[in-house]
Amino acid sequence: MRQLRAQIGNVAKADGSSVFEMGNTKVIAAVYGPREVQNKSQQISDQALVRCEYSMANFSTGDRMRKLKGDRRSTEISLVIRQTMEACILTHLMPRSQIDIFVQVLQADGGTRSACINAATLALADAGIPMRDIVTSCSAGYLNSTPLLDLNYTEDSAGGPDVTLGILPKLDKVTLLQVLNDHFLIYFSLFVVVCDKESK
Repeated sequence: MRQLRAQIGNVAKADGSSVFEMGNTKVIAAVYGPREVQNKSQQISDQALVRCEYSMANFSTGDRMRKLKGDRRSTEISLVIRQTMEACILTHLMPRSQIDIFVQVLQADGGTRSACINAATLALADAGIPMRDIVTSCSAGYLNSTPLLDLNYTEDSAGGPDVTLGILPKLDKVTLLQVLNDHFLIYFSLFVVVCDKESK
């Protein structure tokens, strides 16, 4: 597993924020809320509305192509992060309010989904948002028949089966299980054992 580094309180104007690094992958997250719902048609009477926006800085990879805001990949990762955070936030304690989570990849070297989830959960905690538990996330995969945890870009690009897992460690519950290769079922039990062992 690569070296992990985390800081909170990095964005002064946010209610909560964090910078999270997994090896050479670096992510910043900012949380605003709970606050009044901006679009009243989206207001939920018995719980908070959680919104998430994921983006990658244009300089985050060696590829200098301009990334379009709202592209399919960004939309999908935004949804994954939002659903993962909704599983841990006690939204029923904040009815008719809104929580906005912004996550940006500053430097990408594999494991960006996991780094974003870890950064978002730290930013939520920094904002004092009530949660069931802190979400921890990591990826696992296979490279040349060797199981690996926390894949970097080179390992991830080799085309082997891999999975991203998010758990609530105190509650021993899975909040995210994302399969990124069709051969996943062959290796499923090994992934769960490796990820569970390392998360504790």
